[in-house]
Amino acid sequence: MELLDRYRHVLDRLNTACAAAGRAREDVTLIAVSKLHPAEEVAVVAAAGQVDFGENYVQEALQKREDLAASAGSSTLAAGIRWHMIGHVQSRKAAQVGGAFALIHTLDSRKLADGLEKRMSGAEERQPVLFEINIASEPQKSGLMPADLPALADYVLENCPHLDIQGLMCLPPVFDAGDAARPHFAHLRQLRDSLQKHTGLPLPTLSMGMSGDFEAAVAEGATLVRIGTDIFGPRSAKTPPLA
Repeated sequence: MELLDRYRHVLDRLNTACAAAGRAREDVTLIAVSKLHPAEEVAVVAAAGQVDFGENYVQEALQKREDLAASAGSSTLAAGIRWHMIGHVQSRKAAQVGGAFALIHTLDSRKLADGLEKRMSGAEERQPVLFEINIASEPQKSGLMPADLPALADYVLENCPHLDIQGLMCLPPVFDAGDAARPHFAHLRQLRDSLQKHTGLPLPTLSMGMSGDFEAAVAEGATLVRIGTDIFGPRSAKTPPLA
């Protein structure tokens, strides 16, 4: 299947998932995850109408944006793309990430919050962020333990006025497992609902669901789904760039 055929097939699946869940299609945004795929493929999908793209590695993301902007055929498309940082961000990279992405999905520590706040403190705009939750409390994974969420939210609200908390993000412990991931998506939604009450914030965003399980995520309230392989195909086996 060619790139645009795969993209259109994902759109069809997303339409079906929203209908099955009784949700409006416009309430769920598709993020095309383009990590380890070339800028030329991003341009093809963007030309088909895709606006939101997700990247996992800071250096790759910034270089890809430069490549698109420098291309005569892609410069107009590049200006219309909304870039999402969906990979783990080391605190030392905060200065590069803050203000460079429409949404950072992976805020998980005070140190990173402080770094982003320092970067944004001289700016007039605020940086939208999501808290990344280690939804199954897996020691090998990054992300905030669920029990620690209220404290970090309080810290950001009190100390980071240039960060705009929009909601939560997670990776379930089961990979591409369809309905087996659904309880974890339900748990994230419940955490969001509890945090709404705790903070009084609207927290409209739930970033959850990937190629193999996004239908289950939509059923549990996802507002952003992150689809990579089912759009761009298998990723290169090359060593990923430094984060």
